[in-house]
Amino acid sequence: MTDYDTVSADVEHEEEIPKDHPRYQDLLTRHRIEKGVEKGITHLQGMHAEGRGSAFDYLLGEATISSAEEAERVAAAHLLLADHPVLSINGNVAALVPGEMVELAEATGADLEINLFNRTPERIEAIADHLREHGAEDVKGLEADARIPNLDHQRAKVDEDGIYAADVVVVPLEDGDRAEALNEMDKTEIVIDLNPLSRSPQVADVPIVDNIIRAVPNMTEHARVLADEDEAELRSIIDEFDREAALEQAEDRIRSGEL
Repeated sequence: MTDYDTVSADVEHEEEIPKDHPRYQDLLTRHRIEKGVEKGITHLQGMHAEGRGSAFDYLLGEATISSAEEAERVAAAHLLLADHPVLSINGNVAALVPGEMVELAEATGADLEINLFNRTPERIEAIADHLREHGAEDVKGLEADARIPNLDHQRAKVDEDGIYAADVVVVPLEDGDRAEALNEMDKTEIVIDLNPLSRSPQVADVPIVDNIIRAVPNMTEHARVLADEDEAELRSIIDEFDREAALEQAEDRIRSGEL
C-alpha cells in the first residue's frame, strides 16, 4: 500500500494533497469546502451538496467528457458575445473556484455577483473579501436592490445593474427553482451541475455537466482562444450546439459506468 492510499482529506493546506492521488480532485474539493465553512464563506448545507456532486463526478470518471468540453466552449462564446454577462457566485463556488471565477470574468468582461440561499451581511462581506483576495476588483451582490420575479427567499435578491439586467448569466451549483426563475426572465443561462437530471441543467440554454473545478478553467481557456474570432464564428459555435444531446451523453455516461 502506498502512502497516498491513506491520505486524509483533513489537511491544513491543499498543497499537502498528492496530485497523483487517484481521488485528488475529490480530496481537493472536500478540503476547499471545509476551509470555506471555517472561513464563513460556505454554509454547512454546502457540504451535503458537494457530497452529492462528488458521487456524480465519480460516475463520470472524474473527467471532462466530450459533451461537457463542447458546452464549455459554447459557454465561452455566449459570454464573449454578451452585452452584459454576469457570473453568479454562491458559497460553494466562492470556496471552490474563487481565483478561477475572477480569471473567467477577466477573460470575458463579465461581472461577478454574490447570490446566496443563506444570506447574511457577514457571509456576503466574507465572500466579497475572499474574492478580492483572489484578484477581484469589483464585486456585485452587496446592494441587492432588485428581486428576481416569482422567487421567494433571500436568493431572489440581486443587483439591479447585475444579474437583474444581465443578458447572459452563469449560475454554477444552483437551486433548480432559481434557475427556472432566471430562465423565465429570458436570460441566456449557463449552468454547471454534475447531475444532468436536476432542474438547473434541464432548463439551461447551456448545461455543463462537469466538476466546477474543471469547468471554469476550461471556459476561461476557450474564451482566450476565441477572443479574436468574429461574431459570425461565435454565433456558429452557439448554433451548432445540441443541449439535449449533451445532457443525454452525460446521463448515458453516468448510467453505463463505462469510463
